[in-house]
Amino acid sequence: MKKYIVLILLFNLIRIIILPFFGMMPQDAYYYFYSEHLSLSYFDHPPMVAYMQYVFSLVFGKTVFSVKLADFVVSLGTQLLFFYLAKKVLSPQQSTKALLLLTSTILISSISLITTPDVPLLFFWTLAILFLYKAIFEIKKWNWIWAGIAMGLAFDSKYTAVGLPAGLFLFLLVSGKYRHYLRQVWPYLAVLLMAIVSLPVLLWNLDHDFASFSFQSNQRTDAISKINVSNVVGLVGMQLFLLLPIIFVGLWWLIVRYSKRFAFKTNRISAESLFLFSFFLPMFLGFYFLSFFIWVKLNWLMPAYISGLILLTPFISNKLIKWQLGISIFFHLLIMVEVFFYPVAVKSDDTWYGWENFAEQTEQIRDKYPDAFVFSRDGYKTASQLQFFTNKKVYSSNIVGERALHYDYIGDNVNDLIGKDALFIDSDKRLKTDEKSDGIYPKVSKYFGSVVELEPILVKKGEKTVRKFYIYYCTDYKGLPAKE
Repeated sequence: MKKYIVLILLFNLIRIIILPFFGMMPQDAYYYFYSEHLSLSYFDHPPMVAYMQYVFSLVFGKTVFSVKLADFVVSLGTQLLFFYLAKKVLSPQQSTKALLLLTSTILISSISLITTPDVPLLFFWTLAILFLYKAIFEIKKWNWIWAGIAMGLAFDSKYTAVGLPAGLFLFLLVSGKYRHYLRQVWPYLAVLLMAIVSLPVLLWNLDHDFASFSFQSNQRTDAISKINVSNVVGLVGMQLFLLLPIIFVGLWWLIVRYSKRFAFKTNRISAESLFLFSFFLPMFLGFYFLSFFIWVKLNWLMPAYISGLILLTPFISNKLIKWQLGISIFFHLLIMVEVFFYPVAVKSDDTWYGWENFAEQTEQIRDKYPDAFVFSRDGYKTASQLQFFTNKKVYSSNIVGERALHYDYIGDNVNDLIGKDALFIDSDKRLKTDEKSDGIYPKVSKYFGSVVELEPILVKKGEKTVRKFYIYYCTDYKGLPAKE
């Protein structure tokens, strides 16, 4: 068991070592933008990630390190809660093994280093399951209240938290021994408390014509298409990387092993296992089913793995543990090499490299056009990074009448800019040459009197260009047509 503890500490030490060198991701910058515009909720997500970043910025200031530290500390809390939950159903040695399995995953590394709503979600998801376990199995009634609060805070983190009350009532329905709770007030009180704690999200949506709920639901339903096997393959590949092969294959093996009992003999599954399966199986299989019709993002399944890993741990032999650790160390070493030396340039805006240098060069150009406002039209990525590093106002796609996520909800009236000049910035993800694009964006040019391309911004690694941004000087902004 001491070896397990040493390895757990080692994996977290690796993350601490990476943390100061891991640059700002667009997601980091966007959710920090949330924290600079505190609100009951936000267009595309609930508010907890903003509150998390706000608290850490108050203590540690506005730095990349502070942003990353928030993710690491909260994710470390998730690991501790997971261990405490595992101890409820496993022996001390097995619960330590479960924590080692969790800690070895790329999943934990990702939420320890990149800001997403999943960071607080996993913390409160694990906390809620722990309180529910105590309420049901240890008959500690006050824990129903704490569970309701934790479920509400999970919902204030991400809408996926609806899986918590769903898992609770699924367990109570299929568990003969604990079904009597359905005739008691406690489960319903927990859900009521969840709703009360979730009021900030509900009130924001009421005040904004249910914009967030509509965005999250309509975006998914509009994306539904005919069966698309490539989506499934993509999901498998992403989850295989997040969990690594031993855990990924093990979870599917676990489902197959219990399949007959699920269908015909749930009474042969222990109540504690049935409890954990209720928070794992529906979400796990549900998203895999949906992946035949829509693109399921890599982080949607994360909460399911909290209980799934505890169920899997007793079946993982020491030999398989060694394989898991070996593969994990290999990938973590690759990640360290990429972060420290950046040998492989990421041809995407979803990278940590070069944003601060890009912002510095943008400021130099901005000094030449002091009266021009700056905007991009990639949703949130470039605008959020520039705002973070320059501390100056940057606009997004709403300048040209396109949706701009929460940038649409911070009180800007873009028509106040009519007649002004602008600098429009767009990244070149393909990065084939260092030359200008020699092209003008029709969707941009129609909103201005004239558009002239300037020399591109190049971010270098040594002598090699690794990031490129086109920049255009646009005159006489025409504004947006009035809404009917």
